[in-house]
Amino acid sequence: MGRAAVAKALEDMNAAIAVLNAEVGGCGAEPFSEADPLAGLAGGCLDILAGAAGVQARISGLMVNAAGTYADKARAAAPPEAPVQAQEMAIAAEIGALLSLSDRAAGALLAQSHALTTSLPRTLAALHHGTLSWQHATVMVDETATLDPAGAAALEAHFLGPDAPRPATAASIGEMPAYRFKAKARTWRERHHAESIEKRHAKGVLDRRVEYRPDQDGMAWLSAYLPADQASAAWNRLTALARGLQGPDEGRTLTQLRADIFSSAILVSGTSSGTTSGGTASGGGSDCGAAGDGVGGFAGAGTDAGPASGIRAQVLVTVPVFSLMGLTDEPAVLDGYGPIPPSMARQLVAEGAGSFYRVLVDPWDGAPLEIGRTNYRVSTAMRNWLRLRDGKCPFPGCNNNSLDNEADHLLAWHHGGSTGVSNLGQPCPKHHRLRHTSGWKPTPASKTEPPGWTSPTGRHYKSEHQDWEPPHWPHHVLTPPLGVTGGPPDFIYTRLSPGEDGLEGPTMSLPRPWE
Repeated sequence: MGRAAVAKALEDMNAAIAVLNAEVGGCGAEPFSEADPLAGLAGGCLDILAGAAGVQARISGLMVNAAGTYADKARAAAPPEAPVQAQEMAIAAEIGALLSLSDRAAGALLAQSHALTTSLPRTLAALHHGTLSWQHATVMVDETATLDPAGAAALEAHFLGPDAPRPATAASIGEMPAYRFKAKARTWRERHHAESIEKRHAKGVLDRRVEYRPDQDGMAWLSAYLPADQASAAWNRLTALARGLQGPDEGRTLTQLRADIFSSAILVSGTSSGTTSGGTASGGGSDCGAAGDGVGGFAGAGTDAGPASGIRAQVLVTVPVFSLMGLTDEPAVLDGYGPIPPSMARQLVAEGAGSFYRVLVDPWDGAPLEIGRTNYRVSTAMRNWLRLRDGKCPFPGCNNNSLDNEADHLLAWHHGGSTGVSNLGQPCPKHHRLRHTSGWKPTPASKTEPPGWTSPTGRHYKSEHQDWEPPHWPHHVLTPPLGVTGGPPDFIYTRLSPGEDGLEGPTMSLPRPWE
């Protein structure tokens, strides 16, 4: 068959695309709906979009196979005396010329194709089945690039393995944007390869810098590469100050306000006696937690890395308690960023927090536990619980982090809804308005699972769940001493702060790991 079969297959594909384009244009042989042609065509276009996304993924898998096979055969056919570097340059040049890519982009495609065809069989299979996009596949390639084969296989199996434990209401990897999958993959990688994060962070601190890049229309980009705690604190503070300036007489958008506050802070810094480092503009308590296995807290983000150490803004940081004590090197999690070195987390908790309020989290899966109230008003403790449960706005694809979101009753109070975490969501202001001004509606939540969403067309979109995992227990805690049958005593949770008044149980005893 050979070339004839290829030509026929491509001809059939082009013919199928022409048919679909005709359907999108309303020129099909018959309408999607006789009763309501307009709504039928709208729904049909969504069906075509969903199907085309799957076809696009399969095409990407086909291109990976074709590029990888071409590269292998070109290397095999090259004269044995040909320099290896020259061979690779020739292969990349051929791919680049064929696909109108730069040498760098062609080289990247070849490297990605090699990784997918030799080291990531589950990812390549998902592309062929149309359940994973090319963007998701490149995330997998990037996150496994520096892992050994066993580590790469473990990361891939965690997200794509058929036996990977995932809640039924959780969005699959292919159902969330690729940048959100990247955050999840990075978090899992740092949790399970924690030995390298401190070393890489130390190098990153040495590489901190500010960059300037001219752009079009008389504009330019000014960006900074900073330690994550400083960058997160600065962003949260900019958002809080910008929100405080919004009002009926303020014509600037939130984005414009952030930019104006940022430029003013830099241009007037050191020219007046005023200070910008005291307190926060967002109000609310600085809530931290510690119980059994984890600590969640808002900490001032100043560090010793430079002049930015004067910044004090709310940052939610969850620290495994054994890591906080220095018994393990398990990374902490910084809200809106992801895993951070335990040394940074210890500094945040030790130096940045003005007060502590304890929040219980599960010692086995790492998920926060219920904090209950029976009145309409959502307490500070419950808001903090929602931040721990969801991490961000639960609307599909939204990345607005938890400090800027709003508590919302899923079933309205006046319709019988209670003020419990299972009936609360925390959408960002944009999607909170969408919920009350359109046909988009949240679906029920639970103590550990955020709500999904149903669109006006009736399609249901699953939520993205937090990847709670059991903490790392030190070896001497896991193993009972010789001659001791009961092992070390249970960890007992006791109330030590005003914030604990919102907890349901007076005490909580955690089981021994070996039981």
